[in-house]
Amino acid sequence: MAGAEQEIDLVQLPRRSRAPIAAVLRRVAFALALVFFVALVVRFGRDGYVDVNPDPISMLDALYYASVTVTTTGYGDITAVTEEARLATILLITPARILFLILVVGTTVEVLTEQSRTHLKTRRWRERVKNHYLICGFGATGQSAARDLLGRGVSPDELVAIDINPDALEAANDFGIAAVRGDATRNLVLEQAAIGSAIAVIVAPGRDDAAVLITLSVRELNPDIRVIAAGREQENLHLLRQGGADEVIDATAAVGRMLGLGTHAPGVVSVLDDLLDAGKGLEIVEASPDMTSGSPEIPAGATLIAIVRDGVRLSPSETRASALAPNDLLVVLREC
Repeated sequence: MAGAEQEIDLVQLPRRSRAPIAAVLRRVAFALALVFFVALVVRFGRDGYVDVNPDPISMLDALYYASVTVTTTGYGDITAVTEEARLATILLITPARILFLILVVGTTVEVLTEQSRTHLKTRRWRERVKNHYLICGFGATGQSAARDLLGRGVSPDELVAIDINPDALEAANDFGIAAVRGDATRNLVLEQAAIGSAIAVIVAPGRDDAAVLITLSVRELNPDIRVIAAGREQENLHLLRQGGADEVIDATAAVGRMLGLGTHAPGVVSVLDDLLDAGKGLEIVEASPDMTSGSPEIPAGATLIAIVRDGVRLSPSETRASALAPNDLLVVLREC
């Protein structure tokens, strides 16, 4: 059982911040409701109670009894006899007792309740998480990837981040993304992120050796998953491909090309930035041929850039639009 709790604790789900004053007011209201409930019980069952004075038990007497009972202060040794004294006990002393209990017991109860709520929420998350995207490494690169996916319509519930840095986990939660604390090269951590039911993994740990190990681990646990890995050193890119990455992004070269373009063609850089900013301006997307007319056609409003047929890229000049096949994958440029 201890091992299961340790595994659950790896998961850090997004949570809403609660105002401390609102939490205290809720506790006070609940405590007062309990006092009133007990008072009603005493009032309706007043024939079974005996007071120190011979008068019948009034509602005020019932509230007094309830206040000293619920606050566990007891009664009998010092008893308020006059109505004025009992009213003072209800209005002044009992609130002080309740606030004292909140200060002494409230913190412990809140911690226990929050832990139980977190465990329950995590178990429910683990039961429903599937067909999601894993982001191994939620640094600057991983956050950019998450931002792009969110801009393309992916729900935060469909993303899971893995990182060992607490700041990165908090950043993932700020995105509304569930996070798993740990080293993504470890099978246990990947399993906590439900690697078996994921549909794609983005590998961006910031170090090539870690990226290769993560790719190998991912491919071992889920041979059919799509793996997109980023590498920094040219000499390590082939290791990522050999490790099972479907797509390998040369991060250093990509930045270098952008810097070169910025020197000689700044207008191109602005267009590329627009293309890379999902959900705004221009975007490059994959599309299937439009079959509305019965024959494969380029989707309306899109400009054909390339055709991928049976895994082979063809330029538009290599095939006419009328020669498109229904199973072709079109790479098109369109306005968002």
